[in-house]
Amino acid sequence: MVVSIFNDVIGPVMRGPSSSHCAAALRIGRIARDIMNGEFDDVLVEFDRNGSLPGTHESQGSDMGLCGGLLGWDAADERLPNSPQALRNSGVRIRFEIVDTGDAHPNTYRLTLSRPGKEHTLIAISTGGGMMEVIAIDGVKLSISGDYFETLIQVRDSGRNWVTRLHPAGAIVIHSLPDGALIQVKSSAFIEKPLLSDRDSNTLDVIQLSPILPVLSRPDMHVPFSNGEQLVRYDNGRNESLWKYAVQYEMARGRLSESEVIAKMVAIVRILRNSIAQGIAGTHYDDRVLGYQSGGFQKKMNAGGLLNAGALNRIVLYVTALMEVKSSMGVIVAAPTAGACAALPGAVIAMAEELNFDEEAMARAMLASGLIGVFIATRWTFAAEVGGCQAEGGSAASMAAAALVTMAGGTLSQALGAASMALQSMLGLICDPVANRVEAPCLGKNVMAASNAVSCANMALSDFDSVIPFDEVIEAAMRVSAQMPRELRCTALGGLSTTPTSLSIEQKLLARKTGCGTTCGCLN
Repeated sequence: MVVSIFNDVIGPVMRGPSSSHCAAALRIGRIARDIMNGEFDDVLVEFDRNGSLPGTHESQGSDMGLCGGLLGWDAADERLPNSPQALRNSGVRIRFEIVDTGDAHPNTYRLTLSRPGKEHTLIAISTGGGMMEVIAIDGVKLSISGDYFETLIQVRDSGRNWVTRLHPAGAIVIHSLPDGALIQVKSSAFIEKPLLSDRDSNTLDVIQLSPILPVLSRPDMHVPFSNGEQLVRYDNGRNESLWKYAVQYEMARGRLSESEVIAKMVAIVRILRNSIAQGIAGTHYDDRVLGYQSGGFQKKMNAGGLLNAGALNRIVLYVTALMEVKSSMGVIVAAPTAGACAALPGAVIAMAEELNFDEEAMARAMLASGLIGVFIATRWTFAAEVGGCQAEGGSAASMAAAALVTMAGGTLSQALGAASMALQSMLGLICDPVANRVEAPCLGKNVMAASNAVSCANMALSDFDSVIPFDEVIEAAMRVSAQMPRELRCTALGGLSTTPTSLSIEQKLLARKTGCGTTCGCLN
């Protein structure tokens, strides 16, 4: 799959504590619902014992997201926190079981959905930042990422006759089965009904899956570059601004006009500014570690009671506000993930306001950051379960540094240098959420990422030498993640998550959830 800024990097617009858990699970649930045509009364969900999900699926939103998807809801639906109960109220029995399957990816979902006379199985992985991939349906290995209209046709014969019938409806893959074939068609719209209704006796079943991503793919898709080295060659010494190349990339990726690309990002900026205002105004939610803190920070800042850190104080305020909205199930944008949702937009929007820049300038900076994220996602991951927090906070810092350089009028080489320096300084960062909630030390790591981005942006604007090219830093981060113990990669098995205080907080939250009567909204 070719990475899209809006599919994979700046987005999805969502609710929930974790994009890898909640948003991706919701998308998996949406596809599972389509497989059954929305009609099922029993769901079995299985997680591998050695993956990340046995200890995190409830507290980090997998259950919430999966149930919301099975109900057909959107990732920003305000009903999402109550989706498990809503699914059960609809008459569906859902069970979660821990099994020994030896799944290679730590975020693997195995679903079995059934109703009288019909059953389907699905295996999918959450790949980071809300993205997912279905890797098997009914035991057939395939690849579905939600960026096409997908049609699956099960037949008793080889399926070759369907190739002529469906061409040129879309890209066709034939999966051979012991007793026939499964024909997979990826297209930009559903196949016309006459083609599907004209079935012969060899046709056993037809399943149609709607896309779940905002930017669709197509078989003839081509992008001008997919890493920093290719971009530098494409630039050919012109040293254009990074945001212009981001627009060119997404125009090619999504068959969009320049104005459409910018308008999409302006719309995201407006969502983010609204979420910042909501956070500063005050948020409340029972099942969280940290209470409302951004309001106190703003009062202290306005009264001159803080150390003079310039624009950085506004950045800290906005980062805190966004993290509080996330933890209260408000609407946020995974940029690039929910756990690291605040560093990039907090830095960009706060700095733009300090400089009296408008929303289009913010959008251009966010687009520049998106292209840096494309280079990371194309080669590596945003999933902390795979790469630790260096994959989330480190990526966010890298993206924000390039965005700030772009906002300041810096060159392409300066933006890439800033991205390189920011990621270099966060290699090895572990993921160890306290009480298994994505709040602490996540807030501090988002603040650190934003502060790192500001410093690296100014160093790059002063032509500091980044030494290691950006692509090589991504490769180094990949090697570091492979050497990192699984206990330090968002499993609640290491670091701060295993301290006595963390375990105590987790027990208090559990007691509150099971009816202790406390509704204060924080543990302070």
